[in-house]
Amino acid sequence: MDKDKFWLAFASIEELGSCFVERIYKHFGCIENAWTVSSAELVKVEGITKKQISYFLEKRKNVCPDECIEYILKKGIKYITLEDEKYPKMLKEIYNAPSVLFIMGSLDVCNLEKTLAVVGSRRASSGAKDVLNKVLLEFEGTDLCIVSGLAAGIDTVAHKSALEAGLKTIGVIASGFDHCYPASNKQLYKEIINGNGAIVSEYWPTFEPLSFRFPLRNRIVSGLSYGTLIAEAALKSGAMITANLTLEQNRELMCIPGSITNPNTEGVYKLLKEGATLITKAEDITNALGWTFNRVKQVKTVDFDLDLLEKRVVNELTIEPKTFDDIISSTKINLDDLMSVLTMLELKGIIKQIKGEKYVLNVKV
Repeated sequence: MDKDKFWLAFASIEELGSCFVERIYKHFGCIENAWTVSSAELVKVEGITKKQISYFLEKRKNVCPDECIEYILKKGIKYITLEDEKYPKMLKEIYNAPSVLFIMGSLDVCNLEKTLAVVGSRRASSGAKDVLNKVLLEFEGTDLCIVSGLAAGIDTVAHKSALEAGLKTIGVIASGFDHCYPASNKQLYKEIINGNGAIVSEYWPTFEPLSFRFPLRNRIVSGLSYGTLIAEAALKSGAMITANLTLEQNRELMCIPGSITNPNTEGVYKLLKEGATLITKAEDITNALGWTFNRVKQVKTVDFDLDLLEKRVVNELTIEPKTFDDIISSTKINLDDLMSVLTMLELKGIIKQIKGEKYVLNVKV
């Protein structure tokens, strides 16, 4: 505990960077020595600049390590340092691993041996969201842990689908815990830390979600994970940054295909052409990562007594979501009967209506 205060003192200095901390820690072999070192000794450390040294020495004057640890403990925030035995082994392997990982919730409930990162567009299409939800729900009853960035769009779907499937999930944020970004995910934050996983950050609680912190956050998302699944990505996007980090970290890269007319799939198809694994179902992911699962429970399958017309509609929706006009065209059911069938199937919970006035299966039948 005594040495932890020095790790936290380093973390409290904004824009210092984990690389700087790790280099002087390794050079001096002790975090306390690294903190109390003189300027004359610092210049001997390989890989750090005079500007970094000057910045650190100036900021150090105003930091009290004892106050740092007291502050974190009062806030009820857990933490793991780079020399902690519980530090996630996959994350420790990456370049520029966070010197301190702040935690709300619990990493102990997460299986860090089977972690899957899921990232994608903030403006994801309903189709991509539905496919991702379908794939993740197929992992129900397993101990897979979903890692994502708690951003709008695909990240949010990844976390919510994990919770729906009874999986644990880790959200990596690009700010300190005093900030909830986006604000729309405030309830999701609460659900995750309330026994369903953890939210983690490398940032001191007061640090704001500034733009440069999001790409840095992505290295932790992929770094915690054995593989990364991309669900929609424009050519220039945070998801593509994470994809490149995944490859640099020598982890498995996987992609969900989508409509070729959607600009948000251009990055996906570029990655697929370059060798990423194509994913359309959970089994594709387990095969790519060489995983097997002993399910705690079987995925819920519901038997319904369907009449002939209902079966016809359900058979159509097993392929893809369809509009009312699509269904009437393919099933040849007259308008009044189809309206009645759709209403009854919705009441039974077998189908649901999604964005774009399309119908989709809501359960396995």
